[in-house]
Amino acid sequence: MAKKGNRVQVILECTEHKESGMPGMSRYISTKNKKNTTERLELKKYNPVLKRSTLHKEIK
Repeated sequence: MAKKGNRVQVILECTEHKESGMPGMSRYISTKNKKNTTERLELKKYNPVLKRSTLHKEIK
């Protein structure tokens, strides 16, 4: 049986990759507690296409 809770899966997408116009995209899946963190999540993650850490923002 699945647990019911406050944690939800979110998709993080690179902001710099979209602006660069290069093909492909860098996305990560993470979880967050929707009660404690109501605003959109922003994390620095590694982008393998740009070969450096960039800012990834929550989409949807």
